[in-house]
Formats: sequence, structure tokens, C-alpha cells
Amino acid sequence: MEETIRFKLNDREAELVTDPNQILLWVLRNHFGLTGTKYGCGIGFCGACTVLIDSEPVRSCMIPVSDVAGKNVVTIEGLSTGEKLHPVQQAFIDHDALQCGFCTPGMVLTAVGMLGKNPSPTREEIVNGLEDNLCRCGAHVRIVDAVKDAAESMKGGNRK
Repeated sequence: MEETIRFKLNDREAELVTDPNQILLWVLRNHFGLTGTKYGCGIGFCGACTVLIDSEPVRSCMIPVSDVAGKNVVTIEGLSTGEKLHPVQQAFIDHDALQCGFCTPGMVLTAVGMLGKNPSPTREEIVNGLEDNLCRCGAHVRIVDAVKDAAESMKGGNRK
């Protein structure tokens, strides 16, 4: 049976009538056209589908859309403010912290969630915080550098 699901999506009110068990990943991609959220493994292992739900990184391939009713969902498309990129997005560009780009949205959103809880992470904390997001291109060192730089930028420090 279909239900009306209401939530905030990228700072806008969203509403859809759907099966409440429909997976959030597919709702974002197919209903809202937000294809930055990637389908990777489909079992919550790779992190390509990560979005922020009430500022927490969550694997969107693992939760039904009914779980986001009344909550705030942010995808990679909603992270920037107008033409101004989020500091983590900008740092990824500055550090060339991507190659194929497939894992990038999940990495960025995981990093944003992590920095929201720990604005001054050590290098080890960044590595541990991103450990569950898979990247096969080998950009790991640049990704860690980008997150460290973004943390400094978000605190108003000098970027390296």
C-alpha cells in the first residue's frame, strides 16, 4: 500500500506517494533525479550511496524511504550553497582527490558528517572515519589530505 512520505531534501520540502518500503537510494535517483548518489554494492558495504540524514552519514541503499519521514536528507547535490562549493567539495578539487569520481559523493558526505562531530580530526581519525568507504582508484592519500585541509578551512584556518 502506498503512503505519502514528507521530508526535507536538500533544504526543500519534499513529498511523494510511494511504497514506504521503497529504498531511499532509488527514490533519490528515480523520483527526484538526484543521480549523484551512486548504486555500488546494494548491501551497505561500499559507501557510494552515502547521504546525510539529520547530519549523520547513512547508506541510502539500506533504508526504506519511510525512515526519512520528517527528517532532513542531504545529497551531494544539496551540499553546496548556490555556486559556492562546500569546503570538503572544494578541498577534493584542490587536492585532486578523485579519479573516476564514483566514490566521491559518498566520501565527501561521510567526511562532512565526520567533521560535524570532530572538527579537528587527526590524520589517523580521518583514515578510520573513511575506512568503510571504498575507493579503487588509489586516491586515498589525496582524499585524507583533502579532508584535513577542509577541516582547517571550516575552522577558518589557513589552507595548505
